[in-house]
This record gives sequence, structure tokens and C-alpha cells, in this order.
Amino acid sequence: MGMMMTADEQLRRYRESIDNIDAALVFMLAERFKITQAVGAYKAEHGLPPADPGREDQQIARLRRLAIEARLDPEFSEKFLRFVIDEVIRHHARMQQG
Repeated sequence: MGMMMTADEQLRRYRESIDNIDAALVFMLAERFKITQAVGAYKAEHGLPPADPGREDQQIARLRRLAIEARLDPEFSEKFLRFVIDEVIRHHARMQQG
């Protein structure tokens, strides 16, 4: 006969999963920023602007669709992506300044 899990044990397991997901998110963001740094260097080398509003709009629309499919609030996903995009643009602009 199986033992009943205590509420504290269940909470610990939930938190362990959250911690694992948070770690994965950090590593995924680190990889994303490695690539966007390369994009920024390429843009600076070729005199391209740091921002690409058309691409940003496409990405936001795409992420909103994915969020709906994943049952994630599309407003939240857009805010999150906008934060990431703004940070990337800031890095790209800094790279172009020298």
C-alpha cells in the first residue's frame, strides 16, 4: 500500500520543478543573448540599424499565437518578449556606439 504524501512534501516537489524550470529559462535566455550578440556585431559591422520593427512585430504576433496554443496569457507573453527585445536593441545600440 502506497504512502500518502504530506502537503509539505508535495509543496517541496512543486518547488523543485519550478526551480528546474527557472534554471532552464536562465540557460535558454543566455543562449538567446549569445546569438543576439552575434547579430548585433553583424549589424554594427554592416551599418544596419539596431532595431527592426517589422521583424519585432512578426515575432510578437508569432509568440502571441504560440501563447494562445499553449494556454498562456498572450498579453504576458508579449510583455515578456517586448522586454527581451528591448534589452537586445539596447545591446545592439551600445555595440554600434563603439
